[in-house]
Amino acid sequence: MLALLLFTATAAELPVAPPPHMVDPFAKWEKNIVAIEKRLTATPPKPGAVFFVGSSSIVGWDVKKYFPDAGHVNVGFGGSVIADSTHFAHRILTPHKPGTIVFYAGDNDIGRGNKPEQVVDDFKAFVAVARKDNPSCRVLFIAVKPSIARWKKFEEQKKANALVKAFCEKEKGLVYVDVVPVMLGSDGTPIPELFVKDGLHMTPKGYEVWTAEVKKALR
Repeated sequence: MLALLLFTATAAELPVAPPPHMVDPFAKWEKNIVAIEKRLTATPPKPGAVFFVGSSSIVGWDVKKYFPDAGHVNVGFGGSVIADSTHFAHRILTPHKPGTIVFYAGDNDIGRGNKPEQVVDDFKAFVAVARKDNPSCRVLFIAVKPSIARWKKFEEQKKANALVKAFCEKEKGLVYVDVVPVMLGSDGTPIPELFVKDGLHMTPKGYEVWTAEVKKALR
């Protein structure tokens, strides 16, 4: 009995391991988001402006150059996936009530192994958040681009694009911008001139192609 009491007392005195530290998956973007917020505060967007949202292909898009005097706003942050834009929408989109959102994400999602079904589900979640307090806002989804660096992912990209296109066709105010055909050459592979050395990000020629397609969709 005494031995049992001593064992119980000793066990009670053993230190309890702290719960595992939960890493915030969105914390790495905080500096980017704060910088965007400061920029929006310093130069407030015009009412109903067109906001360019998404990953590095958005970040590299000089909207002032390609859409001169249009007052478009770029709030992209490189390396992001769809869920990142959804998480920060209340800070970089909602307060400004954009008239249209030009959205490019999904590329990194598939690149890291997300399935096409996850891509469309995440896009649906983004649309729901972006339009919650701004239901008349249009959302243009730029198709996940074919690229040299991620050519092995092309079939997965095609599936994701098809699912997103079907969703856009069923919902009012959503537009699927298909940049895939104009980025492929006569041999059916990505046109090298559209990409920088990494085979993923685009040259000015690539942005010219995208700009032409988005201008059509914005009419």
